[in-house]
Amino acid sequence: MTTMIKSSAAGSRLVLDRGPQALLDAVAADPDAPLALGVTGPGGHGRSAYLQDLARVYRRAGSTVLEGAPDQPDTIEPDAVLVVDDAHLLDDARLRALRALVATRRHRLAVGYRPWPRPAALVDLADALRRDGHLVLLTPFARERTAAYLATVPEVGRRPDLVDFVQQQTAGVPRDVERLVRGLRGQESGPGVPAEPPRQVILQFGADLDDLPPDVRRLLLAVAAGVPLPVDLLRALLGREPGEVDELIAATRAAGLLGADGRLAPIVRRAVAALSPATERTAVWRRLTELQLARGGPVLPLVRSLLAAGVAGDCPAPTLEAAAEEALAGEPALAAELFAAATAAGRPAALRQAVAAALAGDLDAALRLADRLLAAAAPADRSGAAVVAATALAHRGQVGRSVELYRWAGGASAQSFAAVGALAAGQPADAADARGTDPAGEPPTLHASAARLMAEGIRDSVAGPPTAALSTLVQAAALLEPAGRGVLLPDSPAALAALTGVHCGELDVAERVLDRAAASGVGGPLMVRRHRLLQAWIAMVRGRTAVAADQLATVTGGGRPLESRDLLFASALEMGIARRNSDLGALQRGWGHALEAVVRHPVDLFTLLPLGELAVTGARLGDLSRLEPYLREARLLLARLGDPPLWSTPLHWSGLHAAILAEEPAAADGHVAALLAAADHNRYAAVVAAAATSWVEVLRGKVDPVRVEAAARGLHDAGLCWDGARLAGQAAIRTSDRRAMSMLLDCARMLQGRPAGATGGQRPASADAAAPGAHRLSDREREVAELVLAGLTYREIGDRLFISAKTVEHHVARMRSRLNCANRTELLALLRTILADRSRGAAGQPWPQRPAS
Repeated sequence: MTTMIKSSAAGSRLVLDRGPQALLDAVAADPDAPLALGVTGPGGHGRSAYLQDLARVYRRAGSTVLEGAPDQPDTIEPDAVLVVDDAHLLDDARLRALRALVATRRHRLAVGYRPWPRPAALVDLADALRRDGHLVLLTPFARERTAAYLATVPEVGRRPDLVDFVQQQTAGVPRDVERLVRGLRGQESGPGVPAEPPRQVILQFGADLDDLPPDVRRLLLAVAAGVPLPVDLLRALLGREPGEVDELIAATRAAGLLGADGRLAPIVRRAVAALSPATERTAVWRRLTELQLARGGPVLPLVRSLLAAGVAGDCPAPTLEAAAEEALAGEPALAAELFAAATAAGRPAALRQAVAAALAGDLDAALRLADRLLAAAAPADRSGAAVVAATALAHRGQVGRSVELYRWAGGASAQSFAAVGALAAGQPADAADARGTDPAGEPPTLHASAARLMAEGIRDSVAGPPTAALSTLVQAAALLEPAGRGVLLPDSPAALAALTGVHCGELDVAERVLDRAAASGVGGPLMVRRHRLLQAWIAMVRGRTAVAADQLATVTGGGRPLESRDLLFASALEMGIARRNSDLGALQRGWGHALEAVVRHPVDLFTLLPLGELAVTGARLGDLSRLEPYLREARLLLARLGDPPLWSTPLHWSGLHAAILAEEPAAADGHVAALLAAADHNRYAAVVAAAATSWVEVLRGKVDPVRVEAAARGLHDAGLCWDGARLAGQAAIRTSDRRAMSMLLDCARMLQGRPAGATGGQRPASADAAAPGAHRLSDREREVAELVLAGLTYREIGDRLFISAKTVEHHVARMRSRLNCANRTELLALLRTILADRSRGAAGQPWPQRPAS
């Protein structure tokens, strides 16, 4: 419970806990009762205000109140009330006189003092007051007391966010709460809280700081730097013995400036930094950095303080370099800035600056620095520069040049990354050469071990079982999780594991390994977008297009431009999401950018997924021929690797759908044959081979509902939820058997996450509309339907087709009636299904039968 009283002497509000308030109430009820009271607390905690309110209570009761300590105890009348403040400043004679008054038990006496200094006579007096009377210990406001204080200020109010701001800034010190609230009263109040205390509030601390001894001010500046300060460090900084340092700390706490936890409240820290003389502040912080560096302590927080004060440029170069190393894992952009300052100050830190720039995603700066070092640096730095350049080029799709640089750099990690790059480029012989190189001298660090496992995992994905490849890559990802934030990678093992998982249908494993990589920050900011794009890809494949779109937006929503590899994945995601949402307008708008992304990034093993997705989009838009050179290169790359089933299966699956949309039955049959040939390699290949066979049979008018449902459920279980539902739905609208149609529609609804047999208001649009002939539209209706799905109004459709808006409305009403749709939403859903392929099969015309073998 808290109570607010107002001091008539000081004009300030004082919020008290139950104990101190109860004592005032007791005095008001019986002012003649004996009183021996000690009131203590650091400066700014309301000690003087409390004593003034006590004096006011006695005066209202008619008692004589004397203020100040007497020289002799016998000079005080027994009926008078003696109120003494700042007893910690009294000499021993006056303290002994007060002690004698307490001993007589005939006087009413209240004494206020700070916790420090504590001369022996004051300790004796405090013990007597505690033993024979009462002791009031004033403490900082808890949040409840801060809220009660703000409630008494109408201009400010008791908004929870403002209470939190005041409490956090002041740590509840009553003097600082009052100052801050007074400053807030004079400002325009908005819906939120200010970013920082008003300037006029900070200036009020000037008098407090000016009254402090020089050593206390230096101590405050040291604490304001924001680092832990052991006694030995403070001893060296202040030139004092440990006992003297303890006394300085106690004096600073007693002044109400330093908290009991040894920290400064944010408002005090800001005041100390802003109001201390600049030369004194800079000298203290620089000396601290030198001492910290000499004892091996952290220097980054100190350098941050120097940066904020604008004086970091004069910091010693070794300190800047050490701070940059500390920042590298968590803040590589800051590390690059500090390495640059260290280099300017004469330290050979250009290579580390290049590493930091690459980790931060600033590949332009990294390549510039690395190229300069390759041309003119010492051999050791040239090797490191080659690794930086190789990494940057790998992210930009220049795999061949990256492999060349990794090989030249030497070292076990570089050779492993060279092997990964060679396999990605479809050069297995080069990967074997890199494998045989094992330079001595590099320790088996987590980085080197993870790189070796990455190379082994990719080799297994090409020539071995997918389970072994996935397991090896997941192990590599786990190795880097503890300390991977500051590791420079051409690609992360988590990304490669996720790609392998997507290619073999292990989407749960892929999703989990990406989640762990994102949480641990493997690869720093350079890899963040890569991981998020792959997470979005998995969501899209599962049919969760809204989730995928949200994740894609976090990557493309601002900041630096995407590198070519990330841009290719982002473009394919945009097209894939639009295709699954039947958003023809988005497909048309984004197609040009997608083609540009394909041109910018050479084909490699790890970009077959987006290339396949864009092939389907190209066929949907009737522009597949522009992608054919890149698809041909992908097939040649796979052929050089021996057509590994794990990597070729998803490309053939996408190729099948592109062939269906492009109305190329022979090409579709070729993809089906390739999928059947790879069916024995892994479960995923078997699933998509069965689904491909069923799909082509459906398009040729042969619907076996049992086989179709098994194939659709297989796709769903392999993570291809959208594809599974679509296969079942396409088969349903092509069968003349109503029982089979109903079974397949129930299957499609279930695979889309809707309950089978849904009725009433939840009835899917296709439930009745898929009856024989219901999906057949006239040419004019098909044109109208496509424009309706593109989001055009009836007037806009009429203008485009040279018919009236009323005629467009008539066409839509007739389609809705004939397709038996309860509302416009159901009609649009069914029209998306009917128009999904734009093939003769989608119009109800069976494909040519496969020739007899």
